[in-house]
Amino acid sequence: YDETPEDMAAHISAWARDGLVNIVGGCCGTTPAHIKAMAKSVAGIKPRPIIPAPPALRLSGLEPFEVRG
Repeated sequence: YDETPEDMAAHISAWARDGLVNIVGGCCGTTPAHIKAMAKSVAGIKPRPIIPAPPALRLSGLEPFEVRG
């Protein structure tokens, strides 16, 4: 896993400040140090507001697919 906890936290913090993410986490290779650094980097940043979407069934694969009733 090439990304250091500090580098990952810097990216996550910028994305959170820009309102691009509300939930972050890790996967294979992410260590407790990564999670700790990410949590520290977003402490105090308010979540982005969720824009209400009309009710619909939304699926995605390579192309979005929406069913409206």
